[in-house]
Amino acid sequence: MRNLQELIRPNIRSLSRSAHLSVASQEYKASIRLDANENPYNAPFNRYPIESENRFKALAAQIKGIPVENITLGNGSDELIDLSFRIFCRPQKDNVVAISPTYEMYQHYADLNEVTYRAVILNERFGLSSRKVLDACDARTKIVWLCSPNNPSGNSLEREEMLQIVTDFDGIVIIDEAYSDFAAQCPMRNEIADHPNLIVLNTLSNAWGNAALHLGMAFAHRDIIEFFDRIRPPHPINALTLQQAIEAICDPYEVDKWVRMLLLERRRMLDALRELPICKAVYPTEANFILAKMTDAAAIYEYLVSKRIFVHPLIDTPLCTDCLRISIGTKSENNALLAALRQYGR
Repeated sequence: MRNLQELIRPNIRSLSRSAHLSVASQEYKASIRLDANENPYNAPFNRYPIESENRFKALAAQIKGIPVENITLGNGSDELIDLSFRIFCRPQKDNVVAISPTYEMYQHYADLNEVTYRAVILNERFGLSSRKVLDACDARTKIVWLCSPNNPSGNSLEREEMLQIVTDFDGIVIIDEAYSDFAAQCPMRNEIADHPNLIVLNTLSNAWGNAALHLGMAFAHRDIIEFFDRIRPPHPINALTLQQAIEAICDPYEVDKWVRMLLLERRRMLDALRELPICKAVYPTEANFILAKMTDAAAIYEYLVSKRIFVHPLIDTPLCTDCLRISIGTKSENNALLAALRQYGR
């Protein structure tokens, strides 16, 4: 890869690391805290949640198998996506390359940060070609965005193709693994130690059942993590979020149970959807959702809305014309959806 200092935007390189962030990154116990202009009353909410953030990261490090110094947090993966553009990409000068179709917020934040967004279409089976992605890069490409399992297609991208991109691209490769807990593929976060240009995103929203917390994680080389911590707001994750996150991550066995139930429902839903006359194709998935090609996705979507059942329409998305993305719900929710689809047009 190019030297990290060359990849970082010049104005970001020049930012000093704030004193409170330096303190926040250390494990410490202070007997008297008079450094942060906090109110000494109304404990425990009177103090910034430094110790809670450190505790959560320590627990996440154990479960994810990543050293604490290689972890930073954000208000959802979306904030970490935005911060990535702000760290590496100069507005109106640099570009990024991403696959298509994929998570739409990559392009949203590219547009927001005035960064050119280049989309490389996947093959008809939503497969990844490292050669096509690398060919789309040039000297001003700072980031390659990958999502695996991919949203909205649900499939895991080919691991060897991803590794080829990480190895051959001289910029930053960011792999969004929001749905990796549902997949059989070995997560790419395990490659961070060998690839200093790799950033992997994760979240508590999906498998961990805590979307309301909107808590995201980034795993990367410690030098990259330092720049994330340098530009993010001081103490960005509030105490109540961290308290619930700690409770959730302390019970991984409950999460494993949820994942097993969702995988069983996913298999049942795949079989049931394939039998529907209005369903033209159901694509393989390793996420907690299914992409299904319908005879008339727009009309079926409106019909489901009238039944107060909401799925995600993908009417004009590349490779997804006339598709619906359907999240796996509880057994009763899934049954209600199937019942409504079986009655469509009757």
